[in-house]
Amino acid sequence: MTKFISNLSILLFCLQISGCDSDSDTMKDEKEPSFKLEVFDAVPINKTNNTKVYMHYMPWFETKASSANNQWGYHWTMSNKNPDITDASGKREIASHYYPLIGPYHSGDKDVIENHLLLMKYAGIDGVLIDWYGAYNLNDYKIVKDNAEQLIAMLEDVGLEYAIVYEDRFLPQIVDANLAPNVESAAKKDMAYMQNNYFNDANYIKINNQPLLLNFGPITLSTPDQWTQVFSALNPKPTFLTLWNESSEAGDNAQGEYAWVYKDNSYLSNFYSNVLPNLQVGIGSAYPGFHDFYKEGGTSTDIGWTIAHNNGATLDETLSMAKNANLKYLQLITWNDFGEGTMFEPTQEFGYSYIEKVKAFAGVENTGNVFSNISNLYNLRKEFSDNAAIQKKLDQVFYYYVSLQTNKATELLETL
Repeated sequence: MTKFISNLSILLFCLQISGCDSDSDTMKDEKEPSFKLEVFDAVPINKTNNTKVYMHYMPWFETKASSANNQWGYHWTMSNKNPDITDASGKREIASHYYPLIGPYHSGDKDVIENHLLLMKYAGIDGVLIDWYGAYNLNDYKIVKDNAEQLIAMLEDVGLEYAIVYEDRFLPQIVDANLAPNVESAAKKDMAYMQNNYFNDANYIKINNQPLLLNFGPITLSTPDQWTQVFSALNPKPTFLTLWNESSEAGDNAQGEYAWVYKDNSYLSNFYSNVLPNLQVGIGSAYPGFHDFYKEGGTSTDIGWTIAHNNGATLDETLSMAKNANLKYLQLITWNDFGEGTMFEPTQEFGYSYIEKVKAFAGVENTGNVFSNISNLYNLRKEFSDNAAIQKKLDQVFYYYVSLQTNKATELLETL
């Protein structure tokens, strides 16, 4: 009892003077000081190539965790693949010949978006051209729109621009669902949504002081009168580009065309030689290859041709063609269309090689080799998803990256 009272007295005395060692452990509060987050504005990447480089982006991917029905989205499964099936290495079964370095993901996941946009920034990409199905709540159109808006919300913080690539092919489904009386009125509502929510953004791409709008087609709206009606309420009218060889369907509403990927590189060569010189505004293209999964995925789509990746040679050639064409604007096809095998996004098969080639094309200066560290940022986001203190430090890494403080980003990552 005496020993107990003596020890208690020592403990109370220690607490009064706020410091006393017991078994080599201090009894005073030695909590780590709170981490103070510094927010920095985005700083542009220095580049020697004046060509504006834009990335075509698909915001359509869903996982079981993100979907309302606890199902993987179509673009990971197509008709016969199950990502719940994994091999010995943990690789999921997906509808693609290629596998994303970060694994299959939800397009609205902020960690995924952060990873994608930082990789693009340091590859010298100026902006994102977002594949967009419209504003109606039908099928997965709203999911695509919501995912796109998660992407848009982070673009300005990273310092990237964006524009919309409008898919008019889905307009008949809007009419069939009795959500609009005709395809023109359905498209007109989509245009109003874009004008009210996107076109006036400071980082929305403007060409000739007008918001840039691309159309993947036209497919449904195939006459100039239809496009005149669709654009009638817009002010200002957009700088409107159709897919290559399709601008006649929009008439004077179109200011130009953009190139895509088809069969072999001769079609791209023809665009540069015979089409681009006659356009008011033209956007070239570069791609790493085309190897779709539709047949293997059990769908009814049969493309019937491929363009081999050739260990990066196809991308080298299309980037060289773009350089020789002295383009003002170049679209990279695509960041993440895994179903068609046109992805620039880092994969298990190609690593960072494709964005390294883009970085060289753009003439990115003085950034060092940061791609693997950006992936490490993503991995730490997921590993410590429930740790608020570490997430705050990872937020700081993000702001170091967007402001080009790469050494500080690396140093902080190495402490985690």
